[in-house]
Amino acid sequence: MIALLHRLGVRSAYLQLASLGSVGLCIGLWIRAKTVDQDERGNAERRALFVGLWPTTLWLIGDTLRELE
Repeated sequence: MIALLHRLGVRSAYLQLASLGSVGLCIGLWIRAKTVDQDERGNAERRALFVGLWPTTLWLIGDTLRELE
């Protein structure tokens, strides 16, 4: 998969920026979860936690791509 991403022209900086962007998105979703009513809060918090799992994966894929550059 990493070789395919490299052949497609995806660079490590792109994935590391996406990783940082997902941190910001997670924080934004978490803040938004605090503004919704109690019935919808559980789903909104789960959505924020799900997005919060992305940064490490994206960052590690970016590091692996950096080794191929």
